[in-house]
Amino acid sequence: MILFGKAQAQLKAGDKAPVFTLQDQDGQTFDISTVIGKHPIVIFFYPKDETSVCTKEACSFRDAYEDFTKLGAKVIGISGDNVASHRSFADHHRLPYTLLADEGNKVRKLFGVPKKVFIPGRVTYVVDKQGVITYVFNNMTDGPKHVTEALKAVEGMTK
Repeated sequence: MILFGKAQAQLKAGDKAPVFTLQDQDGQTFDISTVIGKHPIVIFFYPKDETSVCTKEACSFRDAYEDFTKLGAKVIGISGDNVASHRSFADHHRLPYTLLADEGNKVRKLFGVPKKVFIPGRVTYVVDKQGVITYVFNNMTDGPKHVTEALKAVEGMTK
């Protein structure tokens, strides 16, 4: 994994999104810099594959995926699970978007995603075409609300 930057406090609207590379659910290297400048990006950090709230959140992003793509947005899910776990999760729930394996939580730390006790946080970032974070939503218990909030933020960008 290649990271540019250092761990910091949680990023907020107006901050530049960090540049990073991770492995996707197919074991391919995904470099965020190939997407920045081309699409709005929705990056959602979630705690763990196949857990109740995370599955609801992931499936809600799946169900709204067409709405995001119509707006030109790229959806990316990130957790500390490995590539094999992401492949199984994506196949099991027919997830059409990119899942990135952040083993060791280095990208999570780069974004400053807070923990809730010992559980990795659930935070969604909306990034514009210039690579600037325009919206941040942090809520541990309502996974589907991350989708509605992100969709509103992307719609606001395209008006």
